[in-house]
Amino acid sequence: MSRKQVFQFLDLPRTMPQRIPLELRTSGDWGEMYGRFALPEAQHQAGRCLDCGNPYCSWKCPVHNAIPQWLQLVQENRIEEAAALCHTTNPLPEMCGRVCPQDRLCEGACTLEEFGAVTIGAVEKYIVDTALEKGWRPDLSEVQATGKRVAVVGAGPAGLACADVLARNGIQAVVFDRYEQIGGLMQFGIPSFKLEKSIVARRRDVLEGMGVQFHLGVEIGRDLPLEQLLEEYDAVFLGTGAYRYTDGGLQGQDLKGVLPALPFLVQNGRIVGGNDPWGRPIAGWEDTIALPDMAGKRVVVLGGGDTGMDCVRSAIRLGAAKVTCAYRRDEANMPGSAREVANAREEGVRFLFNRQPVLIEGDADDQVIGVQVVETRLGEPDERGRQSAVPIEGSHSLLEADVVIIAFGFSPTVPDWLAAQGVEGTPNGRIIAGGGALGDNGRLPFQTTHPKIFAGGDAVRGADLVVTAVAEGRDAASSIALMLNS
Repeated sequence: MSRKQVFQFLDLPRTMPQRIPLELRTSGDWGEMYGRFALPEAQHQAGRCLDCGNPYCSWKCPVHNAIPQWLQLVQENRIEEAAALCHTTNPLPEMCGRVCPQDRLCEGACTLEEFGAVTIGAVEKYIVDTALEKGWRPDLSEVQATGKRVAVVGAGPAGLACADVLARNGIQAVVFDRYEQIGGLMQFGIPSFKLEKSIVARRRDVLEGMGVQFHLGVEIGRDLPLEQLLEEYDAVFLGTGAYRYTDGGLQGQDLKGVLPALPFLVQNGRIVGGNDPWGRPIAGWEDTIALPDMAGKRVVVLGGGDTGMDCVRSAIRLGAAKVTCAYRRDEANMPGSAREVANAREEGVRFLFNRQPVLIEGDADDQVIGVQVVETRLGEPDERGRQSAVPIEGSHSLLEADVVIIAFGFSPTVPDWLAAQGVEGTPNGRIIAGGGALGDNGRLPFQTTHPKIFAGGDAVRGADLVVTAVAEGRDAASSIALMLNS
């Protein structure tokens, strides 16, 4: 490699694809914020890669993508080969290229991060979109059918990843989901300005082309008993996600104008995104909620994760006059993507750090008028190593609000129909599944306490990233294939 090539990253700065102009975003444009590279731009960014001997980007990626290798293929304009390589580690690369917090994962670990990391996510998006538009599809021509069948419960990222890998192992994957669309939170929880829903629909076409079957609008435990799946299939995978929202127990959270984050995002996505109504309840909530008119209103969002960022940026597009995000720790400890925080701030969101909500206040008509908060300081680390938020006595204040959105996070739950089959869960609702090379207690990785039932994703680890759910669905499928083909 020439000296010029080695130092190419100095001559070619980090760039991102063009963005929708700010004035359009703040006036109601719901299209994907970032455009797509053309081939020269993708090649320029791929050419900045140093091809490190120890690729930190790959190790930091939860699915351990072969990032330097497919960046090299882009430089050589071998896009379909790059797409095939992407799919060897990640069954949903175009989704992750859009919604992964790359700043915390691959790009954050890039050796060039100090100079401007390679725009890995944007190149990944370019590779897969371009290849699929050209007609490329996964080649399963040499896969031998085993005659085995696996029922996949849940068409979110974990379930879709599991179905992909099962198909690659010659195992018939049949996916059941209670909604009429695939994608889970990718379909109805992530706003279209981050992920266009046509991208999810296209992935369904790809999977069906691989032989995956979908039975949508079917809820296991209600429309179809789990016992029937256990009788008719060789194994069952559970990718049921985490939909039980974290209840902060705040006084006043039942006031008019106070909304849980997920129903807000779901219902708003249907209105502005043109999605067909599914008409099913989400884990005990009414699936359809009455959204208040946010035009000209003051909106306060409680919580600093990615869901909180989706809420504040949606409120901006809905015409809110003032949007505030209150978070109990400082900015460095926010769990959400730094890129999403920067985008929200650019769009006019005000951030108040070290503010912990105490109660939600209302008027005589039970309409919310604001959130009482107390200032905090960072104290000793908790059991997860994060510094606790310690309230400062006498520092209370009121954040005036016409609408309050609660985004404290989500948890899984073990449904009764699953527990009835002997599948055990933790006190906080996570399904217990084997882990490690040989699994826990003699179980295979991702195998539950029922030998024919496997589980992965948010249902096992709690609410997390799309890419971690993909990784667990993929690896669970490998465990299932090991059991069925041995």
